[in-house]
Amino acid sequence: MTYRVRRQCRPGRAHASSEPRSPGASGPEAQARRGRADPTSRALRVRPPPRPSPAAAAGPAARHEERSPFPTASIPAREGFGVDQLRDDNLETYWQSDGSQPHLVNIQFRRKTTVKTLCIYADYKSDESYTPSKISVRVGNNFHNLQEIRQLELVEPSGWIHVPLTDTHKKPIRTFMIQIAVLANHQNGRDTHMRQIKVYTPVEESSIGKFPRCTTVDFMMYRSIR
Repeated sequence: MTYRVRRQCRPGRAHASSEPRSPGASGPEAQARRGRADPTSRALRVRPPPRPSPAAAAGPAARHEERSPFPTASIPAREGFGVDQLRDDNLETYWQSDGSQPHLVNIQFRRKTTVKTLCIYADYKSDESYTPSKISVRVGNNFHNLQEIRQLELVEPSGWIHVPLTDTHKKPIRTFMIQIAVLANHQNGRDTHMRQIKVYTPVEESSIGKFPRCTTVDFMMYRSIR
């Protein structure tokens, strides 16, 4: 049998007890449960962390600037006659501009590319006043340092127009960008038509070895891999 020992305390002093105290039996929380919370004490409020915004949760926005697909038009095109028609290998379709002159078609490459020839298909019989009569060809690294290398005067063209892309030494040009500017149309037309645009690079011969041309039927049967 155990006995509790309690001593008489003087007035004004808290009495001591040999009874063990359980954890959490004292303090503001215990007093609050007994209805005797200290009015001078303040409960610590833990604020939940702010919710991240959708932009912050997704991380920093990607700033990779992809170069525009080849080619692009800097002036709005008429609906259904966009720049995709310049590469569809169909001479019956065309790109039509929709704005004031000059009309620009920008061709951009992902890396510096060696180019040799620019080909434009025009047909005056089909396009009439929409046919370009004056074209400027410019090259450069970006929009801020374009330089004109050719200016063409066209008189009722019908077919492919070949524009050499060479420097003053007659060597192919290395560039990031080609810009085709239509400065004027036939019959003072406002908008313009372009049916096809193609860019060619120089053909490099293989250094492995050169083989003679096949002239007989027996050799021509095996000149390509099937």
